[in-house]
Amino acid sequence: QVQLVESGGGSVQAGGSLRLSCAASTYSYSPNCMGWFRQAPGKEREGVAAIDSEDNTRYADSVKGRFTISQDNAKNTLYLQMNSLEPEDTAMYYCAADFRSWYCGRGYRATPDFRYSGQGTQVTVSS
Repeated sequence: QVQLVESGGGSVQAGGSLRLSCAASTYSYSPNCMGWFRQAPGKEREGVAAIDSEDNTRYADSVKGRFTISQDNAKNTLYLQMNSLEPEDTAMYYCAADFRSWYCGRGYRATPDFRYSGQGTQVTVSS
């Protein structure tokens, strides 16, 4: 069982930055992979970034070069540093985690289907 709590969302102007955090609580083993997905109003969930237990990272093309995913295992915390934000990045951002190899192997694309996810944090980017 994994509980995830996101924080750090907010409102910024285009070109600005935000850092999202996700505090993870586990009762047994640490997840094999974690990631972020987002959902904008009226749109489907979209995988954004993922990281595995060896710190390998993968990103959606839409955020590559602007977003950085990282994890601090000592603090059981996942981060998403978002730079050069665009209005198209406006969405609810969710932290997700999974133990299953097949899902972890698919990287960011599978994050919306990861077994565990948080309640989300809103990111709004104005032009």
